[in-house]
Amino acid sequence: MKLLHLGDLHLGRSLGEFDLTRDQSYILDQVLDIIHKKKVDAVLMAGDIYDKAIPSEAAVNLLDDFLKKLSEAGIKTYLISGNHDSDDRLQFGSSLFESGGIFIASRFDGTMKKYTVTDDKGEVNIYLLPFVKASQVKHFYPDAKIENYEDALRVIIDNSGVDYSQRNVCVAHQFVAGNEDPVTAGSETMAVQNVGLVEKVGYGVFEGFDYTALGHIHSPQRIGADNIRYSGSPLKYSLSEVNNDKSVPVITLGKKGETEIELVPLKPLRDLRHIKGTRKQLLDPKNITDTQDFIYVTLTEESIVNDAMGIFQATYPNTIKIDYENSHTRDLEQVDVADIARNRKFSELIADFYSQVFGCDITEEERQLMMEVALEAGAINESEFLQYREENGSGEEAKADETN
Repeated sequence: MKLLHLGDLHLGRSLGEFDLTRDQSYILDQVLDIIHKKKVDAVLMAGDIYDKAIPSEAAVNLLDDFLKKLSEAGIKTYLISGNHDSDDRLQFGSSLFESGGIFIASRFDGTMKKYTVTDDKGEVNIYLLPFVKASQVKHFYPDAKIENYEDALRVIIDNSGVDYSQRNVCVAHQFVAGNEDPVTAGSETMAVQNVGLVEKVGYGVFEGFDYTALGHIHSPQRIGADNIRYSGSPLKYSLSEVNNDKSVPVITLGKKGETEIELVPLKPLRDLRHIKGTRKQLLDPKNITDTQDFIYVTLTEESIVNDAMGIFQATYPNTIKIDYENSHTRDLEQVDVADIARNRKFSELIADFYSQVFGCDITEEERQLMMEVALEAGAINESEFLQYREENGSGEEAKADETN
């Protein structure tokens, strides 16, 4: 039996201001081609199907088209929810979908949903475990000792009646770690940094399964063993993913204990790249390649380049962001923010920041404007703003003084 493992599609996601609908459609078509070429029997979709709990119409249409094509080809699909998904929205119509070979588990009801399929070597049990919190598990097992997420998953699995003498596959969406924490990327990095040890699940929880298809981490990787794996997201969704080689695992289950995994590369419609250097270096014709890619630019100029975004988008129309790496930014990295702010007025902090970044003094007109923005944003209160006005005069007065 051949299975294909997908995770973290994040349908409906944007990259900066750029819509990714066309890119996601392209990569899903590529996945369909792999499914047909490799003669895959079933697809495992390990959560974060949508990027938002309330997906856009375009995102819903992408999933609808993908599932329809799988169903028409007679390929079974096993799908769970992730932390980005709405359980109710993903679950809608699930009973009807089962007649088309689409099996969805987005709500946890105390045990893992089990589906059994048969090939020439016998039965394969596929267990679906949607994203679940320890508090939800405690509701179903009030007498169990559950102090963290690993305890919660062990209780679920222990109470799901898994017969480890048979071939078993698990689809789950959790933060699973091996001897070292998994390599994370983008928004998932921040999420993992915030969860601490409570939400971390040791890979040993899944050791009895012939294959565990994980979702939640965007970087493709094995966790503790080859058959416990994150497929990763099919596209690069953040700067921290620029060096990821995206792929999909195709799993061949032989008889019990025989599991083969092939990582089939994915090629995006538009890649995500990070380029670094001076404007002259980066826009030298001999260095310009693949102009339709999504581009992050890091400029090493010591001075600010006026209209840098417009300049780079003239060559790379899908430039997402421009930042700087120079002596000023390196100095800022060494600064202790607490020491800077201690006993300093906000207007003084603005002036110091401006000087660090631009290498020159701020004008009173510019400082007045920054103070107005700070007041509107709630960074300072009205009394501090009025005190600044009283001490320095209004922006018009400052402008008049400079003119004189």
